[in-house]
This record gives sequence, structure tokens and C-alpha cells, in this order.
Amino acid sequence: MSGSLLFILSALATIGCYAGKENIGVKIIGEGFQRPVWAEAPNGIKNQLWILEKTGKIKILNVLSGQKSLFLDVTANITSKSNEQGLLGIAFEQNYLTNGRFYLYYTNSEGDTEICRYTAHSDDKRSCNSSTRELLLTFKQDYKNHNGGWIGIGPDGHLYVATGDGGAANDPKRRAQNLDSYLGKLLRLDVSQKKGYKIPKDNPFSGNPKVKPEIYAYGLRNPWRCSWDSLNGDFYIADVGQNKWEEINYIPAGEGKGANYGWRLREGAIATPQKGVGGNRPKKSIEPIYVYPHDNSELGGLSVTGGYVYRGPIKSLQGHYFFADYVKPNIWSFEVKNGQTSNFTNWSKRLSPTNGEITTITSFGQDADGNLLIISDSGIIYQIVESSL
Repeated sequence: MSGSLLFILSALATIGCYAGKENIGVKIIGEGFQRPVWAEAPNGIKNQLWILEKTGKIKILNVLSGQKSLFLDVTANITSKSNEQGLLGIAFEQNYLTNGRFYLYYTNSEGDTEICRYTAHSDDKRSCNSSTRELLLTFKQDYKNHNGGWIGIGPDGHLYVATGDGGAANDPKRRAQNLDSYLGKLLRLDVSQKKGYKIPKDNPFSGNPKVKPEIYAYGLRNPWRCSWDSLNGDFYIADVGQNKWEEINYIPAGEGKGANYGWRLREGAIATPQKGVGGNRPKKSIEPIYVYPHDNSELGGLSVTGGYVYRGPIKSLQGHYFFADYVKPNIWSFEVKNGQTSNFTNWSKRLSPTNGEITTITSFGQDADGNLLIISDSGIIYQIVESSL
């Protein structure tokens, strides 16, 4: 029996197993945004969220009043002509309230990727001038799609960047397995100095002249949202598939250095079906912890959106990793126990607002209290809440 079929049978056996006493639902905490793709708050800030709009603006949402204010406008620096281009990711330094430093991931006016540092200039760090931009890293994109877009500060204080394979289909230029390319990779940068960045001494390929030293892991197709479990540091990568399978990769805390996630040889847990593309699993490669098929069922979809392990105030959701599909209105969760998925649950109906369903989920987010947010391309930000029976 194939590994992929085992994943699906496991999910079917456990679907709908949520047994919490709470009635779980969603509430709208913000709306009217222009194609939002991220919602987050720097350390130490409550009741406010920084909302990324793919078209190039970052706005601060006051969750209590619903009011918005402009934090930064980088529309002059980017292109968002294709659905997968634009302003895609943000990461705040852990001591942002002291130094005001944060990082953006976007496609520039030529359609290529730029990783930039900005510094908020106001005393309360609630506004930023685009003139503070410092370009850290740029690399050419082969096509308009598969730009990746996730960026984050890890538990170790380093900056992690998840990149797509350069686009088209089936990685025609074989970027993901090429260690002399930034594409299809998880990069890791030491951004502790005032200007620029350094290569962390323990990066797995540091010192090898034939490998980009920023590379931490490789073999990714189009990672769309990664996250660390805030409790234990476990790492999750949602990687968008080709024609058959979507996948979630899981890496226990402290592991994953130099990992190969298999693309383009592997799609999900199988050889990529396209003739001349797929192959045997690379030696010591990481197999996904969960995959789902391209179909219209309650277990299927077409484009995965990664989320977070829930660590908010709803006790029965603790430890559930939430994720969704961008094309199909499906929202799921599972727990990881002893390296295996368990307690798989489909939340799509229970997390539907009163006026329909949540569609085109571009991302998840977290606030300062660990509340989980669901972000829709339609411009609405939802929060998962306990609701009255």
C-alpha cells in the first residue's frame, strides 16, 4: 500500500474526532483589506495587528475599535501582476519595540525576489518610512509563479526564508535540488549585526564553495506558510503540490538541518507522475507527515495553506496544527504524537461564518494571546473563538 493512501485512510479513520466541550466558531475582527496575506503583532503588543496586503501596503488594525492606520507603503518597490507575486511576508525581530527592525519578502518591479530590512522610525514603532529599506538578498525568478513568500525569525533569533522553485511546472530548470540556487530552499541568515547579514556558522553547507551558504534545507516546490510551535519549537512547512498531492512537512525541534524534502523527484509521498520528472526518494530525504489529494472531497483540495499549532486560550484546541486549502473551502487540523498524525478533524462547517463559508484562505495568523486568525483573500480577518451554544 502506498504511503499516500495510508495518510488518507488514517484521516478517514479519525475525521471529525474533536470531542471538546466548547462550541467553536469564528468572528470577524477586521475587513476591507486589499488581498491580505498575513496578520501578526510584534512581541509585546496586544490588541493591534500588522496586516500585509499583497498589493504593497502594511496596515495596523486596532482589534478593539476596528480602526486601521497605514504603517508602511512599498507599492513603488513591487510588482503584483501575477496572483503569486507581490508583498508576501513579514518578520519582526524579537526586540522590535526596542530597535524597530523587521523584514519583508516581496517580488520587485522586475518580478524577482527581494529580502529587505526596514526600521520603524517612530517612538512607538507604529509607523515606518520606506526610505529605511536595506536590501539584504535578491535573486531572479524564472517565471511569475512559485515565489514562495514566507519569512520568519526562528527560536534561535536567525531569519528563515522559504523560497519557491522558480515557477512553471515540474521545476523545469531543476532549481529545488540544485544547491547553487536560492530557489526551492529554506534559507537561514544571521541578522544580528547592524547592517547586512552573516552566514550562521552552523549552517549545514557553510564553507562549501559549490553551495549557497545561506541554504538550510532544500527540495521545496512552493512553500506557502511555515511556522514553529511556540511551545516546543517543532517546525511545519506546507508545500503546494503539482497535479496530485498537497503536503505538510513536520520537523521536530533541533532537527532538519540540511534536510532534502524531495521535490522535484517527489510530489507528496510518491514519485512525481510527470514522465521524466519523478524518481526514487532521495537518500535520507524527509517524507511529509500528511498529504491530501487533488479532489472535491472533504479531505481534498488544490493548494495548501499552512497554519499554526494552536496555543491560545481554548483548552481543547491545544496542540492542534491548523491548515487549510486556498481553492476549496476546507479547514482541518491534526495533532502530532510520536512523529505521527492523530485526531484529524475537519473544521470547515464549524468555522463557517453566519453568511456562508470562509473562502480563498491565504494565510493564518496569531495575536499576542495565541488566538488563531484566518485570513481570506476577500479582505476579511477572522478569529477562532468559543461561541455560545
